[in-house]
Amino acid sequence: MNPSLLRQLWAIVEATQANSLLNLDDAHLVQSILGQCHVRQPLNSEEKTLLSDYLYSRLNLIRDLASDRLAVPV
Repeated sequence: MNPSLLRQLWAIVEATQANSLLNLDDAHLVQSILGQCHVRQPLNSEEKTLLSDYLYSRLNLIRDLASDRLAVPV
């Protein structure tokens, strides 16, 4: 997976509302982020599979980051 795609993925995670990241089930969360990635940069089937696997392996981290964003007063 190329670094540019990873940066884009994490930028999307950071830009997504924390409540959305916490309230979606695993499958819908992964699909939502993949969909946003695809809008920014069309993905081929191999990239979708790699990103999907990567996202599933990072769901706890994504939700932890979202929880931290909710806990910090702005």
